[in-house]
Amino acid sequence: MTFTLTEAEAAASVPADLLDADFYAFQHLLTDREQSALRDIRAFLDTEVRPFADDLWERAESPRHLVPRIAELGLYGNGFAETRRFENSNVFRGWVALEIARADPSLATFIGVHSGLAMTSISVGGSAEQKAEWLPRLGAGELVAAFGLTEPGHGSDTARGLETTAERRGDHWVLNGAKRWIGNGAFADLVVIWARDVADDQVKGFLVRTPAVGFSASKIERKQSLRGVENADILMTDLVVPERDRLQHIDGFRDLAVVLRLTRAEVAWQGLGVAVGAYEAALAYAKARIQFGKPIASFQLVQQKLAVALSNITASIALSVRVSQMQDEGIQRDHHSAMAKAFVSARVRETVALCREICGGNGIQLGGESQVDGIPPGYGVARYFADAEAVYTFEGTYDMNTLIVGRAITGIAAFT
Repeated sequence: MTFTLTEAEAAASVPADLLDADFYAFQHLLTDREQSALRDIRAFLDTEVRPFADDLWERAESPRHLVPRIAELGLYGNGFAETRRFENSNVFRGWVALEIARADPSLATFIGVHSGLAMTSISVGGSAEQKAEWLPRLGAGELVAAFGLTEPGHGSDTARGLETTAERRGDHWVLNGAKRWIGNGAFADLVVIWARDVADDQVKGFLVRTPAVGFSASKIERKQSLRGVENADILMTDLVVPERDRLQHIDGFRDLAVVLRLTRAEVAWQGLGVAVGAYEAALAYAKARIQFGKPIASFQLVQQKLAVALSNITASIALSVRVSQMQDEGIQRDHHSAMAKAFVSARVRETVALCREICGGNGIQLGGESQVDGIPPGYGVARYFADAEAVYTFEGTYDMNTLIVGRAITGIAAFT
């Protein structure tokens, strides 16, 4: 016996205000004010971002022209008292990250670096004066910020291996070293640089205003993931930074770890957006693509792939929602956000592969503007498929995050 839903029944199975991928209606956990804001953000992304994301990705350009609109919608600094438009939860901020990545993972990373890593560094480590000077300007989009931690020779081991040095000389510091894979670094007005104090061997944070003598940034070319993020190699040679631009409440890597814990949970939400974008594209393709005289969505194996993809997304939303709730409750710890980032990024990787497979050979091409042989315009699974690889790696690799969880389980560190 074959069971078939009518179009009306299928449409009624998902409330109109929910994404198709929100199978358990998690969005309804948000307040009415948060849901209203989320709908406005979704409308902006669907009309002003998604239609142009493939083209920017192919040209390897960041959407800098969107900075004023992003600021106008309040997408910068949602979590900070100095810049947020209204009282909101970490769950809401997670949903915003999902929605942005659903439209364009590169834009989500652009905002995540600026508003997440850089602004959080100032919020966590800055003095009252530094917060007052920088957070409103960054929240208004007057400046673009970057976050400089990773080095050419150090990624996972930055806690012990950071080579960039800072030497105090009177009322200023002299920085020497190199950074790599710095998102927004090719054009940022303000770069948060992490360096090791030669006097006490502790990691400290510095606000570097660009351009500056002794500071150079060059765009990393020929990337095959998150091409819309203009990552940079940064070189600092006797770069002078005044003491007033040292983050006054950062006294070691433990303080930096607070920043990473807070942002890592949001990266899990970004990964979810990548999976949701791929799922939506694959579902649209499956309904439109005709083979053997009928849509491939009617084939059992295609439906099985869609069901696995949606199950991955649903489980990942549940985990991410709870981690964000724990942030709101003040009980989230490093291992909680590490588990979320590791689990979600692994499920994202599986999901985008299934979605690419559903689209067959057409799944390796960026979305087009016209419909050919049943291919819906703008299907674009290829972009999500490629971008998932960067999400799997940044903000702590899968291996490093699982080791953080393993340490919490056993009480034994197994990093080396």
